[in-house]
Amino acid sequence: MIKTKLMLAAAAVSMLCASPLMAQTPQSFAAAVADASRPATDKARDEARKPADMLAFAEVKPGQVVVDLLPGGGYFTRVFSKAVGPTGKVIAVVSPMQDTAEKPAAVRAVAGEVGYGNVSVLAADFQTMTTPEKVDLVWTAQNYHDLHLTRLNLDVAKVNTAIFNALKPGGLYVVLDHAAVAGTPVEAVNTLHRIDPAIVRKEVEAAGFTFVGESNLLRNPADDYSKIVFDPAVRGKTDQFILKFRKPN
Repeated sequence: MIKTKLMLAAAAVSMLCASPLMAQTPQSFAAAVADASRPATDKARDEARKPADMLAFAEVKPGQVVVDLLPGGGYFTRVFSKAVGPTGKVIAVVSPMQDTAEKPAAVRAVAGEVGYGNVSVLAADFQTMTTPEKVDLVWTAQNYHDLHLTRLNLDVAKVNTAIFNALKPGGLYVVLDHAAVAGTPVEAVNTLHRIDPAIVRKEVEAAGFTFVGESNLLRNPADDYSKIVFDPAVRGKTDQFILKFRKPN
């Protein structure tokens, strides 16, 4: 009887390890990160940004629909594109102010490249945006704090509600950003481009999300929090937090 129970337990463990969820490790995304079509400038940033680990933390899977909110030049857009594969989609959401006929958003160049046919660009007011379909993941890297910039005059609660509504039940919202010292007022985003992670968590949970967990992979306690993130002394070496939230089923 004991031997039978042990065999059943071993079989259960084997099945669990073979499940799609358990298969999502940094190694699972090696091909997406190593893809030859990624620019050398992107690859040079990999050591600091750890894209394979980020994809694993965000639970990215083939066939998913992913929103890359405020994608910049498309660093993560590219790896998401390869990770979700030809059956998946990546929607790069940009501000209309950053995407004009005279100066299109930089990520549009990615969407137009061979091999990135699953990437589309959506220029939208973040407070009212609607995606063409419900999505599995909304990801934003180093830009959540920008939603609080005084000059943008955004209602961040409305932004988080729009993100909540864009997600499928059970979908994930992942926020990666530059950390400010605990207790730093939100107004500091205007001068330091940093934000207290406690503020982010409070705001996102207020929109109805459930906090899932955080990753410390990009934390750097040696950061000089008094410096703006663009200061050469800290640029590329800031203390960064990564928070993961889920839309309830």
